[in-house]
Amino acid sequence: MNLASLIFVVLLHHSFAAEFDSSKPVELKGTVTRLDWVNPHAWIYLDVKDDKGNVTSWGFELGSPNLLMRNGWSRDSLKAGDVVIVNGSRAKDGSNIASARTVRFADGRRIFNAGSLGDQSQ
Repeated sequence: MNLASLIFVVLLHHSFAAEFDSSKPVELKGTVTRLDWVNPHAWIYLDVKDDKGNVTSWGFELGSPNLLMRNGWSRDSLKAGDVVIVNGSRAKDGSNIASARTVRFADGRRIFNAGSLGDQSQ
């Protein structure tokens, strides 16, 4: 990584408390549209359908790919079309973004997470 790239990554990185509010928990069930395996944080994107059938897109920040791999994840852990339930903390600005604490499949199988707060596998 060259110096310009490193500076860019550092500027993009943030602490959990800077963006997310732990007093605003969210649990959403949705269909995975994509998993971005990028530094400094991987992301899961879901389409979430409400009771009326309206679909809202959500983004969930995870930990770094390295931390995720140490917690059992791989690039293939989730695929577009998988239905998952994500628990996390909502963005302070009220947007459809959250920091994921746990991710589990609709059948209850859990994928261990490592979110912005570090190892969340307990």
